[in-house]
Amino acid sequence: MPFSANQLDELKVLNHYSQPSSMTGIKIHHDAAPEMIEAAKRLHEKGLTDHQDGGYLTDLGCEALENLQALERLLA
Repeated sequence: MPFSANQLDELKVLNHYSQPSSMTGIKIHHDAAPEMIEAAKRLHEKGLTDHQDGGYLTDLGCEALENLQALERLLA
């Protein structure tokens, strides 16, 4: 099953976090690409971040980022 465009956008936003930690946050500004703003909102709705505009990763978000980074290493 291929990733949807929305899922790829969510992965891009998630990948902006430098490490799987609740101590490092990001901010998606109002002038960012609309698809990135929407992706950040969806990540928040799914419980991966603590704010609609990025914020900090939740425990679930940290786990997701760890898995994303592991996948990137496998594909490199």
